[in-house]
Formats: sequence, structure tokens, C-alpha cells
Amino acid sequence: MKQRYIIGTLGVIALCIVVGCQSDATSDTTTPTMIQEVKITEAEKIALGKAIFFDTHLSDPVGQSCASCHSPEMGFANPNHAFPTSEGAVAGLFAERNAPTIAYSQYSPEFYYDGTGYVGGEFLDGRAATLELQAGGPPLNPLEMHNSSKESYIGKIAQASYADEFKRVYGQNIFADTNKTYAAIGDALATYERTSELSQFSSKFDAFQKGDANLTAQEKLGLDLFIGKAKCFVCHPVTNEDLTTVPALFTEYDYENIGVPKNPNNAFYTLASEYNPDGAHFVDIGLARNPQVIAQGRAAQSRGKFKTPTLRNVELTAPYMHNGVFSTLKQVVSFYNTRDSDPARWGEPEVAENVNKDFIGDLKLTNGEEDAIVAFLKTLSDGYIRK
Repeated sequence: MKQRYIIGTLGVIALCIVVGCQSDATSDTTTPTMIQEVKITEAEKIALGKAIFFDTHLSDPVGQSCASCHSPEMGFANPNHAFPTSEGAVAGLFAERNAPTIAYSQYSPEFYYDGTGYVGGEFLDGRAATLELQAGGPPLNPLEMHNSSKESYIGKIAQASYADEFKRVYGQNIFADTNKTYAAIGDALATYERTSELSQFSSKFDAFQKGDANLTAQEKLGLDLFIGKAKCFVCHPVTNEDLTTVPALFTEYDYENIGVPKNPNNAFYTLASEYNPDGAHFVDIGLARNPQVIAQGRAAQSRGKFKTPTLRNVELTAPYMHNGVFSTLKQVVSFYNTRDSDPARWGEPEVAENVNKDFIGDLKLTNGEEDAIVAFLKTLSDGYIRK
């Protein structure tokens, strides 16, 4: 597998928006257009994006915000662990996938093909090339925020307590153009998602890297196994090209099919045919659903592949895998360890083609070694306080 190190940039730059004031239509003379410069600070734009992110009035019915499926307390992943996949604004409607963490998503590069495979993008199948485009997906998804149209969603923004601030940032006439308004909402959300609130680098592992904390013997064994016998580092590298720019991201942002089995408890299988025409026979083909992949004729070689997630905050982001088939980290590590040596335990892959056989399946880890890896993974949770 080719090693890729993607280094992102933190923060956003301040903007200066120029607003044109219309001339008096009743005047007999033409008045030159007046130009007013409105300087927007980074903090103001971030605050606007954050207000939208946590606004529970933007779904239909009201009650679901971006944070409902991407909770800060749960590593910006789904806080509801009662179901393997994410429930939408309408009770009883479930997406086919579990909402992934969006922490550290700012570092995922724009979706592209590197000659051997796809890299980057947002969502588990990369169908949104950037954070800005990703933000436009959930509001109109009937299994998520359930808005009937862009106009309906924008109308709620226009009535929000921060509507005047939205116009100040993006122009007094911004609500006159639906597509521009929708893009501006995505821009505001992406600006907030690129802040240090979502990319804290404040785990025990980060403190250890700086010499400010010590790992326990079990955690240290887990790290040694992670970068050695278990080969976890191949897809979840512990180092980047330039650690002075950004610490380890624990992902290459590429796509793999690791042979995850179907989850019989996935409520999406039981939805009406208007949402899931395949019923219990539904198969999530992952990257092969990406329109760009289809257009480029690479769908067959992409079946069953999903974007490699960051392992930061992984202790908090259960259930695991795209369909929530595993509820604990211990199950995940055991699957990686014994997928091929004990296949009856796990069942057939949801997609049998393209399964990665290189660094997974028969790692020959002992039970204690599995536990050590789990202990190390728990050092990747943000908010570490030295005891």
C-alpha cells in the first residue's frame, strides 16, 4: 500500500466583502453606485458557522442540528449509540450508514485519483469533494435533516436570530439568490469546522509526544504493536512528513474494503421502499456510489471501499464501521486480527470483491495484545488532563 501524508492548514483568513448599494429608482438622474467595505473578522465568521452548526430549528421537523449527529462530547460523531446507524429528524427513519466523526476533517484533501486509488473528499465515499460541499448534503437528505428544498432550509436561516449577521458577512442581498445562499451556508459551516474546536490535538498521545506524559506499560505495548506486529500504522500512520505543521492524523485518507460483514441490526433494511427499494438485500457498495468514480469508469474496482477514518477520538465514536456492525474497540481489533483465521466468527463480507488481504486478517495477536492495542487507542481521545 502506498504511504500518503496529507498536511492541512489551520484556520481561515479574514474576509472583506464589498456591498453595492442600489441607486434611487425614482430619481431623474443616475446616481453612481456607492461602495461600502465591510470587514469581517475570522472570529465573526466562525461564530456564525458555529451558530448554524448547533441550531436545532433547521430540520423538518425541528429538533435536529448538525451537532445532533456530530456531538462535541462524542468526538464530533453520533452520540446516540442505541442504534448502529444514524436516526434522522423524522423518528424511525435511519440512514444506511453511521454518521462518522467530522473531527480533523479539515485535513482531508479535496477528492482526487492519484493513479492507484482515490484519496480524500468528505463522507465515507468521498462524494463531496470539500467540507463546503459536504455541509450541503444533510439538510436535504430525507433520512437526515429532511428539508424538502433549499428554499425551505434557507427560509429558516433567514428567520434565525443570526440572520442579520449572516447578511453582514455575506451581503445584504444574499437571500435573493438561492444557490449563492446555500453555498454561503456551507462556507460558514466549513469555516467553523476548520477551527481548533474540531482539531484539538489534545490527547494523552499528544502529551506523550511532547514529553509531557508517560504511557502505561499496557499503552506502550499497544503502541509498539500498532507500529509493529499489528501493522496498524500502514493505513493509520503515527507520523507525518512534517510534525511541526500538524501532529499525526492516523489516516491516509485513502479507500479500502476490509471485508466488513453486513449488520443484520441495521434499521435501514426495514425502511419503506421509497427510501430503500432493496430492503434486506441492500448492499452498501461504498466508494462505487460516488458519481465521480462512476463517471471515470472505476466503479467496479471501488466496490466496498470506504475512506480510512482518523483514529483520533476513536474511543468515543462507537459504533464502528460504516454500518455500525461493531459496538466496541475490542471487537474491531479482534476482527482485524482474526478475520481470515476465524471467518465463521465474522461472516461473509458485505462486498466480497476488492477485499484488502495485505495487512489484515491473520495478525496472530494474543488476547492480551488485542487489549493493549485498545488501551493505546484510548490515548487518542482529546481533552487529556494530566493527573
